[in-house]
Amino acid sequence: MNVSIYTDGGARGNPGPAATGIIIKNDTEETIKAYGEYLGEQTNNYAEYKALISALHTAKKIGATSAHCYLDSKLVVEQLNRRWKVKNLNIQKLFVEAWNSMQQFEQIKITHIRREKNKEADAEVNKVLDAR
Repeated sequence: MNVSIYTDGGARGNPGPAATGIIIKNDTEETIKAYGEYLGEQTNNYAEYKALISALHTAKKIGATSAHCYLDSKLVVEQLNRRWKVKNLNIQKLFVEAWNSMQQFEQIKITHIRREKNKEADAEVNKVLDAR
């Protein structure tokens, strides 16, 4: 099964209260999973990585074999596509976790999108943070 994954992570303040937002769609672009998770006090970059990691685990659980991931975090996209170095120690651990999660798929693609194209995932982040 092929899925499209839209993820977002956000922190109010940086660091500050942080959350993830995940949208998983099937090949007809129907949303099959939409959720967010509260992360406590974290940075935006931490939240962005955690969102992708969570989405990849969920996609695998529901039977996805290939995934196209869309993120509005240029940093995460460039690091996972091996174009930028990962210098921050906390982010290095998350990079390894995300990288290992990506290896479970037959095919995976990580694409940067503009914020306006990621409104559903962003709404999940805000829903979680507003509920706190």
